[in-house]
Formats: sequence, C-alpha cells, structure tokens
Amino acid sequence: MAVGNSRARPGDPMRALIVEDDRLIGDAVATALRLAGYAVDWVTSAEQVPGHGVPAADVVVLDIALPGISGLDLLARWRADGVNVPVLLLTARDTVVDRVDGLDRGGDDYLIKPFDLDELLARVRSLVRRGAGRRRALLEHRDIVLDPAAMTCSRGAAAVVLTRREFAVLELLLRERGRVLSRDRIEDSLYAWGDEIESNAVQVHIHHLRRKFGEELIRTVRGAGYIIDPP
Repeated sequence: MAVGNSRARPGDPMRALIVEDDRLIGDAVATALRLAGYAVDWVTSAEQVPGHGVPAADVVVLDIALPGISGLDLLARWRADGVNVPVLLLTARDTVVDRVDGLDRGGDDYLIKPFDLDELLARVRSLVRRGAGRRRALLEHRDIVLDPAAMTCSRGAAAVVLTRREFAVLELLLRERGRVLSRDRIEDSLYAWGDEIESNAVQVHIHHLRRKFGEELIRTVRGAGYIIDPP
C-alpha cells in the first residue's frame, strides 16, 4: 500500500489523530489506521485539532507543512505545554537539516513522502508501544492510586472497579489536576469524532466517580467544568 506526492486499553481502541491537509494522503492514512483497529480523528489544520488544541490521542500523525500554523509550531506548542503524546511527522522535505529540526522540536519519528502505508503502520505501532511505556507512571492523589498501563485503580488497600469511561475521566482529571476541564474537553478525550454522545454522558461518569470516591474528589466549577484540586 503506497501513498504519493492498540489497542492499549482492554475493550477500547487506540485513538489516532491525523493532522494532514492533503486530502488524498489524509484519507489513505485514516482508512489504513481504521482498518488496523484505531479510532481515528482526521483534521486538516492545527486550528481544527479537537480538545481545544490538545490532542486527546494515543498517537499523532502530523504533517509539517500545514496551512496557517505549521506542524512544527503546533508540535513545539504541545511540548511546551507538557503534552507527551507520541508524534510521527510527515513531510516532503528530505534533507538531514529538516529531519533534525523536526526531531529537535519534539517529534518521535519521521516519515518522508511518498511513503508506504505498511511502513507507516509499523512506525505507529512502535510509537504506541513507546507511549504505553510513558504512561506507566502511577497517578496518585491522596489515597487513590491509578495505574494507566495496567488499567487498575485502588483506594487505600482496596481495589476500585471502574468502567473504561470512568477510568478515562478520572485519568484525565488527575493528569490535569489543578485545571478546570470543560465538558467538551472531557468528551473529546472519550469519544472519536462521529461517535454518538448522550448529552449527559460526562455528568453521569462524574456522578459515578463521586459515588465511588466521595463527593469532595471532583469539584464542579459552575459554567466552566470540573476539577480535581491539588491536595
């Protein structure tokens, strides 16, 4: 399969974000990733990235030459904000200087157009494995311990059973502890574009988490969203 000029959580597909303005390439990459079992979001500019510009994905395929904000500037912004999602850079530039610049800006891997889709999928799988290693660190808050890699949660000495969505909401709020997250931001992290979302889905997940951990864990900021306050 050529293009010219994980499931990391049980029962839940890996999420891939494609930022590529070439319609032919973007469609081919999106189709290949979906056939490989990924939930895929595809946008054509930096301004269209869901989650208010923060990629809610397990891996990103990012074109360098985007209209408006360039792919490298977008990547540099993510890294400056502490976003450590693995990023595969796509480019027609094949000089060593360009490749070094992309990697220095925070890219994890580099693929030059035209490329073979099988090679792209192999590189994506490699980045997903690296990303799983990055997420291995435990998330701890008071007596709550979350292990994103193992998908386990405990409170004190007792295990706490969470659904996939509850786990994802709690993980996001813990990673962004001290920041208010809007309902839209939380939804973006839970669902691929095109998924049908019930209007009260986030509120339901928050309600269930409060029942399991106490009302004080997640604070509602009226008109803004939800936050887990630092201890």
